Amino acid sequence: MTIRYVQESTDVLSEYGNVSIAFTVRSKFLVEAIERGLSGWRLTEVPVDPPYVKDYDAQEGPTRWLQWDTSNWQVISAYDGDGRVGGAVVAWDTPGVHMLEGRNDIAVLWDIRVQPEWRGKGIGSGLFQRAAEYARSQGCQRLKIETQNNNVPACRFYASQGCELRGIHPNAYPDLPEEVEFNWYLDL
Repeated sequence: MTIRYVQESTDVLSEYGNVSIAFTVRSKFLVEAIERGLSGWRLTEVPVDPPYVKDYDAQEGPTRWLQWDTSNWQVISAYDGDGRVGGAVVAWDTPGVHMLEGRNDIAVLWDIRVQPEWRGKGIGSGLFQRAAEYARSQGCQRLKIETQNNNVPACRFYASQGCELRGIHPNAYPDLPEEVEFNWYLDL
């Protein structure tokens, strides 16, 4: 297997969205504040019964991101031959994107996805490394990533890439009160 990684503009977001981001939620982290958060947080993995499919693109695909000025965004695509098998999107220096905290020394790994049949083969790690390299090349000090407590595989993946969980935000999603926002950071 020879995977080719290509940097592309956001002009490819429509094709990029053909790579499925859906996954099956089989477990989640229960989040408990210790001493009201003064002593940190306790995460306990518990099974989800019944499991369910979470698809971030269910309502609308990646072209919805074009509501922002994406001129400082980078799409990194993974190809097997001519077939797109994965991708990552890095956002940087974009007014109005709250994840960037109003700073131009932070980049956000906005999205990362690998076709289900290609998962577990190192493509995600290759995409993540290239996303970090892009952020570093823009002078960024940190790469920030948002996920949720019900995406345990993503949490384990980000930890394996050297990221630290530095932000836990219960009630971040009013329409999804059972989900907790996790913010991961990689110091570059």
